[in-house]
Amino acid sequence: MATPYVTDESGKYIAATQRPDGTWRKPRRVKDGYVPQEEVPVYENKYVKFFKSKPDLPPGMNPEDAAQASSGAEKQGDTAGLSKTAKRNMKRKEKRKQQSQSQQEDVKALSEELDGVKVSEDEKRVNPEPEGTDPTAAAAEKAKKIKNLRKKLRQVEELQQKISSGELKSPSKEQLDKLGRGQALRAELQLLEGDL
Repeated sequence: MATPYVTDESGKYIAATQRPDGTWRKPRRVKDGYVPQEEVPVYENKYVKFFKSKPDLPPGMNPEDAAQASSGAEKQGDTAGLSKTAKRNMKRKEKRKQQSQSQQEDVKALSEELDGVKVSEDEKRVNPEPEGTDPTAAAAEKAKKIKNLRKKLRQVEELQQKISSGELKSPSKEQLDKLGRGQALRAELQLLEGDL
């Protein structure tokens, strides 16, 4: 933006201007050769000038070829200039994203299955559901319970293998109790899976 100079018989001056807050600046008298601060060019040393004058492309390269090469690199993917670690991290993120999507699909499929399940009148009397419960929340709760039971069964089986292989010679009282609960856990898991 150029500064508005006004010239009359008294000399050259900058006209009055209005500030953003609505007040007015007084007109300022200026001498010949005056350059306002906003219009003074920024100083650049010789190195900055050299790098600004340097062409973006290698000498002799056609700009059209450079545009095709850059568009080809974008199509190839952003992994071209990344380190091994960055590429590995990107693959991990993709894998996590796919796993979360597959888990969401599993939950949706399970909730759809549970929506199709009919409960007989006898079962309703034995296990009455409170009014206003969400069937998808119940399905998610049931899936969570099944997952926990499977985890406990896996722990019982690992403990049994350690005892049978001789790795664990004298199990503690808690470990023996856990082994004793194995059959009850299996029965409860079959009952829950049978409800699905």
